[in-house]
Order: sequence, then C-alpha cells, then structure tokens
Amino acid sequence: MSAAPVAARGIAGQQWGSWGPRLGDAGLRLLGVVAFLSLWQAATRAGLLGEAFGADFGPVRGLRALGRMTASGVLVEQSSASLGRLGLGLGIAVLIGAPLGVLVGYSRPLDAATSVVFQFLRMTSPLALVPVALVAFGVGSRPVVFLVAFAALWPVLLSTAHGVGRVSPIWKRVVRGFGGGDRAVVRRVILPATVPDLLQGVRLALGVGWVVIVPAEMLGVDSGLGYQILDARDRFAYDELVATILAIGLLGYLTDLALRWLKERYSWNV
Repeated sequence: MSAAPVAARGIAGQQWGSWGPRLGDAGLRLLGVVAFLSLWQAATRAGLLGEAFGADFGPVRGLRALGRMTASGVLVEQSSASLGRLGLGLGIAVLIGAPLGVLVGYSRPLDAATSVVFQFLRMTSPLALVPVALVAFGVGSRPVVFLVAFAALWPVLLSTAHGVGRVSPIWKRVVRGFGGGDRAVVRRVILPATVPDLLQGVRLALGVGWVVIVPAEMLGVDSGLGYQILDARDRFAYDELVATILAIGLLGYLTDLALRWLKERYSWNV
C-alpha cells in the first residue's frame, strides 16, 4: 500500500477529529438534534412512517403546532396537569421509598426478609395494575398518581438501600466511638452519605414516571399530555400529536437535567 492513501486518510481523520473541539459540547448537542430532526423529516416525506400520517407527522409541522399550542395556552394547561400528577407521584415515592431504603440498607435481616417481595413487585408492570387502580381509586387523577408512585417507588428504594450499604464502616465506628447509637449513626452518617444515591434513584424514578404517566392519562382523565395525545389522534390532528410528543420529550429532558445538576451538586465519595 502506498504512503499517499494512508497519509490522505490520516489527514481526513485529523480533520474529522478536530470537529469536536471546534464545536464544543453545546455545538455537538445541537448538531445531533438537527441531524435527528432532519432524518425524521426525510423519513416522513418518503412515507417511511406510514402514508396515513402524511407530512403532518413531520417535525416541521409539529414544531409549528408546538408554537401555536403554546401561544394558545393549551399546551401549558395540559403540561401543568401532567407535571402536577408526576410531581405528586414522585413525592409519594420518595416519602415511602427513602425511609424504607434506609431501613433495608441498614438491617441485613430486613433486607433478606423483603428482597423477594420487593423484586417481585418491582418486576410487575405498573400498567398491569390499571384495573386495580381504577377499582380502588375510581376514574380521575388518583389512579394516575398511584401508578406513577408505584413505578417510581422501586428506583428510589433500591438506590437508597444501595447507598446505605456502601457507606464506609469506619464512619460508623467513629460515631459509635464517641458514644453514639444506631440513631446517631443514621442521622449523622447514613442520611448525609446517602443523598447522592437517593438523587440518582429519584432521577431514575423520574424517567419511569414519564413512561407511565402518558398511557395512564389515557384512562379516564380529561387533562394532561396523555389525554392530549388521544384527543389529537381522534381529531386526526397529527401535527398537534407530534407537538405533544415533542413537549413530553422536552419536559422530560429539562426535568432530568435539573435532577442531574442536583446529583452532581451533592455527590461525594463515601
């Protein structure tokens, strides 16, 4: 093989490799978004996503509908309803899952006694509990909140328990050396050291919650982003359907970004 092609490939590789530092992280993220939207638009125009949708299912018309629905206040109202249910469900999951995670992580007998039950419940799809939720709570927001809380509970509980289990025993011995009991160990060592794992669990729970809340809002509620998707489908307003999907992804990204910042802010080695 001659040296010229090898040198040409080396120069090309250097040029491609220099794109990263030139664009920076923000530029690369923007480039990825533009490439994704371009491929989506091209697939829509080519009919790869189904001829029934037509051009209305493309991102261009979806973004136009997103602006129109935001200006009219419809999207803000529906997003507020979904965020309220999601926040309430996550709050319930944290209030139940964090203390349980501390207890399970701190007590080996309790961990052994609950491991099978918790894993069984964790593997149960929240959507399989839809009939149970409707019978127990009726039609409305309460079954939606229950399903979100059930799905979000396990990431919070298991992440917290993992955080408790990885706390250095040296820290515990120091507290006990100064006369502290189990309560002091939990309050002075376990709880502060578990914050990063708890936040990681909340972040995972947030992702699960977004997955659950959209189909849950298609079951007997008259507000929310899930309801908006059904309403747009029934009216054949596919551009509004795309706009709602874009809103769900954007809200999910922003809320995850906020939790990621909190996790990095309160992360440390223990």
